[in-house]
Amino acid sequence: MIPDTFIQELLYRVDLVDLIDGYVPLKKTGANFAACCPFHSEKSPSFTVSPSKQFYHCFGCSAHGNAISFLMEYAGLGFVDAIKELAVHAGMPFPEDQGHAPAHAPKSQALAESMARAARYYYEQLKCSEKAIRYLKERGVSGEIARRFGLGYAPEGWQNLAAAFDDYSSPDLQLSGLVISNERGRLYDRFRERVMFPIINQKGEVIAFGGRVLGQGEPKYLNSPETPLFEKGREVFGLPQARAAIRERDTVIVVEGYLDVVALAQYGNGNAVATLGTATTSMQVQKLLRQAERIVFCFDGDAAGRKAAWRALENSLEALTEQKSIAFVFLPDGEDPDSFVRRHGGEAFRQMIAQATPLSDFLLSELSAHCDLSSAEGNARLVADAKPLLGRLQSSLLRLQLVKRLAQVSGFSQAEVEGLCELRPLTQPEPARAPRQAPSLLRPLLRLLLQKPQLASGLPLDLLPGNSTEAGAVRLICETIAAAGTQSLAYPSLIEKLRGSECEGILRAAAAELMQEPFAEDEIDAEFTGAVQQLLEGAHKRVFMQLQEKAQRLGVSGLSSEEKRQYLAALTARGRHGTGV
Repeated sequence: MIPDTFIQELLYRVDLVDLIDGYVPLKKTGANFAACCPFHSEKSPSFTVSPSKQFYHCFGCSAHGNAISFLMEYAGLGFVDAIKELAVHAGMPFPEDQGHAPAHAPKSQALAESMARAARYYYEQLKCSEKAIRYLKERGVSGEIARRFGLGYAPEGWQNLAAAFDDYSSPDLQLSGLVISNERGRLYDRFRERVMFPIINQKGEVIAFGGRVLGQGEPKYLNSPETPLFEKGREVFGLPQARAAIRERDTVIVVEGYLDVVALAQYGNGNAVATLGTATTSMQVQKLLRQAERIVFCFDGDAAGRKAAWRALENSLEALTEQKSIAFVFLPDGEDPDSFVRRHGGEAFRQMIAQATPLSDFLLSELSAHCDLSSAEGNARLVADAKPLLGRLQSSLLRLQLVKRLAQVSGFSQAEVEGLCELRPLTQPEPARAPRQAPSLLRPLLRLLLQKPQLASGLPLDLLPGNSTEAGAVRLICETIAAAGTQSLAYPSLIEKLRGSECEGILRAAAAELMQEPFAEDEIDAEFTGAVQQLLEGAHKRVFMQLQEKAQRLGVSGLSSEEKRQYLAALTARGRHGTGV
């Protein structure tokens, strides 16, 4: 049996939006993501994925679940194989001894809390450092922008974080990359005398930092190492702060530096994000194409910049669909986005973005630059170099356009280019239809428990009607949450524990309604109090009806003393309220 602790950690680590988007292209719709359902044929999207709650639901066929159920239903995997696939996806070693949890399994929630505490510490330290404040002002960064990005400062010294943590020697601080142990076992802060840039994930958690040295020290930029929270190839800097501007302009700008993002936001280009010291990856492209219809990569115009742009192009091909576009901007020599926007202004930068070179033009120009197109050999090489790129391109219409242009440039016919490149039509298999689920009578209460599981401890289970299927579902959910103890049991883990139970369908239906109409955070407690009061009134009414039926059948004298007391109290309450009890 796979340990529950491993499954819960796995579900915490996996981003369901990232996972599903690798199979089904998702589009941002309000707080959620949507697509045409992969489990039944439809023309308008009814398949919805919630990033905050980490589950999916189709309002057409009622397919529903978490990351595990998606792989089981979509890819046809068994339970264990789905767990193994997700473990690979999340970079977690699968426990070989399935009877025991891994002895040192990463505790992501604890690490996230440590990172949040460190971010608060660095933020407060910035206020006290005239040197760091002066540096940011010289770069044109206002206090408002610094607050928006949560910028901070790591002071000089070796163990400053000891002031922020009760236990500086905690293994969590080393696992999160905040503290380093040298060969003699001495602990010291990774970040010292640096302006700090928190890297925030889609859940709003600080998962890593980038630190820019003050002065001329090396390295100029120092990043957090990869940790259980942080994988460089999956994340970008500045996405939470850029989301509103990205939605407004339907374009995301990708640059290379943290300060580039901050400077662009300062000058009215808030839709920029940065890669994290590595080449752009396909996972980053997929993440960004879910946010906008268009990506524009902005690089330096030198050889290194063009090389970085080509790597970005290669890693974009498989993510690019007919509805999306990718383009490239190359800055003048000696300029980066930070210096350009400060020298020329935000409007000049926006004009460059509007006139960016489309991916198809950049691809053909780069391939042609390495071929002598006046010779037969050069034309042959052009088509040969294009072959692997066309094979990876998922946009069939763009691929067709590139084939036509290759034919014009190389002198081959379109049919010859297609044959030489061994291109095949892109098709999608017809998925199976999932069953519909019946509605639930207690879904408002179920929705409250799903949105805020902590409420389960305040629900008197003896108030639930014993012969009700829906009440049985509420009771089972509360017992499951209570059994988890102090361990947080979010919805993905909850549905996994209740997989195969008789209340799974009711749970799914309630979660679907929660996706459409979540309770406002400041109203949840009041709604729950009202629901408990209704249960209490219902319980009183059931007792009254039972006593009344017995009194009519046996007479009041047939009631026990306690039953008479309850019956008279119920009659009094009934008279006082007019109806009900």
